[in-house]
This record gives sequence, C-alpha cells and structure tokens, in this order.
Amino acid sequence: MMSEWVMPEGRRVEGSLDKLVGIADGGAGWLVFNNPDRRNAVSKEMWEAIPVILQAFEDDPDVKIVILTGAGGKAFVSGADISEFETRLEKASNDGAFRKDAELAYEAIANCRLPTLAMIQGACVGGGMATALCCDLRIASEGSKFGIPAAKLGIGYPYGGVEMLVAIVGPARAKQILYTASIFGTDEALDWGVIHEAVPAGQVEARVAELAATITANAPLSVSAAKLSVNHAAGTAADMDFGRVEAAIAKATSSEDLVEGHRAFLEKRRAVFKGR
Repeated sequence: MMSEWVMPEGRRVEGSLDKLVGIADGGAGWLVFNNPDRRNAVSKEMWEAIPVILQAFEDDPDVKIVILTGAGGKAFVSGADISEFETRLEKASNDGAFRKDAELAYEAIANCRLPTLAMIQGACVGGGMATALCCDLRIASEGSKFGIPAAKLGIGYPYGGVEMLVAIVGPARAKQILYTASIFGTDEALDWGVIHEAVPAGQVEARVAELAATITANAPLSVSAAKLSVNHAAGTAADMDFGRVEAAIAKATSSEDLVEGHRAFLEKRRAVFKGR
C-alpha cells in the first residue's frame, strides 16, 4: 500500500502553480506534481512551468539537488492530461505546441545543472515515465507501475522520451515497451534500468531523504563535474562538447572545496563545502 506523501514546508519558488509546485526546502528543491485527483496528469500549463521552476532551483545557491515526485501517494505522473486532447489538441497546430512544451520540459530536466532524483510511488506511465527517465536517479516504491500506453491511445510518443528510453533500456527493449504498450512492475523496471532502486512500500521517502542527504553533503562542483562526465560518456549530454567536461573537472580540482576536503580528511571531521 502506497503512503500518502506530505508536502515539504519550504519556500515556493518562481513558476509554481497550484498543480505543479516548486519548493526550496534546505538543500533540496522539490518539484511536486500536485494533481492527485487526476493521478498527477500533466497539463500544457504544467509542462510550461517545469523549466521555470528548475531554473529557479539552479539560481538558488542553497539548493543542491532536485527531487521530483507526485502528490497523493497513488501516482508519480500518469501522463499528459487526456482531457486537454479534445479542447486543446483539435488542431494540428495545437497538438504541435503541446508536444513542444513537453519536449522542452524533458530537456530542462535532463539538462538541469543539479543532480535530479525521481521519487516514484504508484503510476509512472506515458509522459510520467519519460519525465522519470530524464532524471539522474529513480527510486520507486514496490508496487509502482510503469509503461508507455501511447500505442493504445493512437499517440505518437514524443521523440525526446523515446531517445531517453533507448539510451537507458536499449533499442530492442524500447521497442517492446512501445509496441506492446504493456504495463509492468518494479521487478521489470529494476531489471531493465527504468529505475535503479526499488524499496518496500512506505520506505521510499526515508530512502530518498537518506540518499539526498548523502549527495548534498558532498562537494557540489565535484558532483556537477561527475554529472557532465557521465552524461558525456553515456552519449546523453545536451551537447557533446568535451571541453565543458574538462572545464568542470578543472574547476572542481582547483576549488576552495578541494582544500576543505583535504583538511577535513586530515582533521578527521566532516567537510563543509561551499561550491566554490
């Protein structure tokens, strides 16, 4: 049984909506899909707000990690809001605009300077699965469900979502997921790389908090360099400019945090990193 998640008591950031909330809470930036009555289905307005909220987190020097999750405990994101298809997508031009907004949201998540973590409880399907796949890390509660039912709805799944799916699960598995439009559970999701960790129901919040605390305690410049390096090595970088990777590594290696890390090690204390 999924636990009902409680909204963090932090500060709402620029771009927040009633149904998509950005909250800066200590070192974490929470991007919360807050549409539980529709299993956190994403409207056009919500897609448009995602890049704005992520930029607010990147501009906040206190935020060290972004955690994406869904309110209500029954869904991460159940996909695009189908109710808008008839009202907004009757014309091809509207359909193109809707898809473009989703693609830009995926790009903003994938290219976020900060480490990103998807905390998944319940349904993670359609555009929700693409959203999760754009995150660096994905932790799901056992019993969560995954899938891309586009073929059952007559939808051409956005290329950005397909590209990320192929990068993570490989072309054959991606075709299976897309062709069959089948729903699968956490065992398959873990085996295929859709998620990297599954935890018992009711424990996902504690595990995410533990992992986030570990990451935010480390040197931000080192984490940033690692993200760029891994994305470049995996071929999922926004651009394949190896100069950016080398520059990030050099910046970390010549930082004040490097000195602090060495001193803390020698003095047998916890390092206090400042990201410079």
